[in-house]
Amino acid sequence: MARYHSAGVRTVLVCATGGEEGDILNPAMDTPEVRAELAAVRRSELERAAGVIGYDEVVMLGYRDSGMAGTPANENPACFARSRLDEAVGALVAVIRRVRPQVMVTYGEDHSGYPHPDHIRTHEVGLAAFSAAGDGAAYPRAGVAWQPQKLYYITWSRTRMLATHAKFLELGMESPFTEERLARMGQADQEITTRVEISSWADVRTAALRAHATQVDPTSSWWFGLPPEVERTVHPFEDYVLARDLTGAGGIEAGGLEDDLFRGVV
Repeated sequence: MARYHSAGVRTVLVCATGGEEGDILNPAMDTPEVRAELAAVRRSELERAAGVIGYDEVVMLGYRDSGMAGTPANENPACFARSRLDEAVGALVAVIRRVRPQVMVTYGEDHSGYPHPDHIRTHEVGLAAFSAAGDGAAYPRAGVAWQPQKLYYITWSRTRMLATHAKFLELGMESPFTEERLARMGQADQEITTRVEISSWADVRTAALRAHATQVDPTSSWWFGLPPEVERTVHPFEDYVLARDLTGAGGIEAGGLEDDLFRGVV
């Protein structure tokens, strides 16, 4: 997103929930004051992260964080996971028709690595809204129909995870990418369709992550274990899965990868 924003592309982030139920993973932030105002703290963190990346706009859909499956928060009728699908889709359709994006990016179908109910719901809503936004008969009060041309799923490829793991070992460091994690996480390489080079913006990604101070432990070897000058060279790409393509540009050659989310967009 930082790369495209720097090139003049208008970038808009839609956030479904306020993060009220999230764990505080940074011990320095785990105070009674922060817990009492967690929703406001999370909103401030989001604004700082969005500013680091350069988003032109952040849209809040206003749903409550659903927590994890089996928790009381997940039973709250106001949470995103319990929302009416047609209502949530309509809310996102209204944003799409106002912003008029050519490309949308959302969570993918595979949540086995981290089955957060809100990530699952975001996938369902994003996928449905992508199609509904272009249907003039759907949600007529949500504005004039607009059809985005491409829909992508964000992902972490196995290539990225294995390369990071190998770099830890090469440097004689203990890798947080354990065999158990490697077994259940990481998109299969053959499923990756798009790989966008971001070497000039790798530090932006790290700085934006650190802006979510309650959600990220600054001592985490998973996120920050490698020296920055090494981290930015290990896998200087963001990987995606192209889920919908209405450009008519044709497929990618066998074994090939797109290098631009806007390939074929007119």
